[in-house]
Amino acid sequence: MTWKTLDDMALDGKIVLTRVDINVPVADGVVTDTTRIERIVPTVTDILAKGGLPVLLAHFGRPKGKVVPEMSLRVVLPALKEALGQPVEFIAHPDRAALEALPKGTVVLAENTRFAPGEEKNDPEMAAALAALGDIYCNDAFSAAHRAHASTEGIARLLPSCAGRLMQAELEALQRALGTPTRPVVAVVGGAKVSTKLALLGNLVEKVDDLVIGGGMANTFLAAQGIDVGASLAEHEMADTAREIMEKAARAGCSIHLPKDIVVARKFEAGAPSQTLPVSECPRDAMILDAGPETVAALKEVFAQARTLIWNGPLGAFEIPPFDMATNAAARAAADATKAGTLITVAGGGDTVAALNKAGVADDFTYISTAGGAFLEWMEGKTLPGVAALEAA
Repeated sequence: MTWKTLDDMALDGKIVLTRVDINVPVADGVVTDTTRIERIVPTVTDILAKGGLPVLLAHFGRPKGKVVPEMSLRVVLPALKEALGQPVEFIAHPDRAALEALPKGTVVLAENTRFAPGEEKNDPEMAAALAALGDIYCNDAFSAAHRAHASTEGIARLLPSCAGRLMQAELEALQRALGTPTRPVVAVVGGAKVSTKLALLGNLVEKVDDLVIGGGMANTFLAAQGIDVGASLAEHEMADTAREIMEKAARAGCSIHLPKDIVVARKFEAGAPSQTLPVSECPRDAMILDAGPETVAALKEVFAQARTLIWNGPLGAFEIPPFDMATNAAARAAADATKAGTLITVAGGGDTVAALNKAGVADDFTYISTAGGAFLEWMEGKTLPGVAALEAA
């Protein structure tokens, strides 16, 4: 990796245009989850400590290039001030002279970048206008790095640029997991549909030693092997694709792990009567909603010999008990190995974070990404424009 960090930049007296992701959930005008805001604090604090003036650039919602008052970033100001422990100046349309007149120690939040039609088009004029406001560009929004926008990609090519602390942590964690990992490497991929994770699976089988497939995706692979999955969620039209992925894995020396036993029910609801059966005995009128204890035991053995684990997606219908058993048990096994120092664990994706939080192990993993789409595209082996621009800079 050739990108610079805050440690490489002289910030004293400089205006630091800092791209952050504070696109947080809001209800009745109040931020309901401050996780993303809390994660930018180290970057802002470091810029201030080095004598820089951080000007926060961020998007909020999808206003599609128009000013939509209810998508104003003003709504995050109270939560941002509380997280930083200091006042924040909201300047909707900052200009260079106004920024230069501010005293040291000031933090500025600019208005929603997506109010400008040039943002999502990566318009060179908008990128140049943004660049003219500051001296240094710091990208701390890995979660927006898969978008080639004016505030994530265009501006990085016009100013001395670096990664913020959160961006740095994300990139270093992913480099440890897929770039130069300690082997053996295991990937856990769950979720509903194979069709949404084709590129991911195709890339992983050539990068990892073991691939664990769970959730509705596992049903598609089981069906492709001729196993009757009853009324389960499965993409039967993807059978040929599933077989191709298995063949590609075999050529690459990657072992694919599918459920050995299953938990089935006739209703998809909490507390529904369920049975644990061998994988080949799913009743015609039942749905596979989780993997069974034999599968979990096998996964624990896989984790025990692994040194790096990448996790994306649950192993079953983790939202409703008792179909959260496999996800919870496997997550705890991974967490225990992490705490014992034998396993590096990196996880990401919306459902993944929710599942690990529900299992009570999120704090025990080596790193959990909140990046969503960018995390997936990195796992797919794609070039992320925001990262590529930092490397070019």
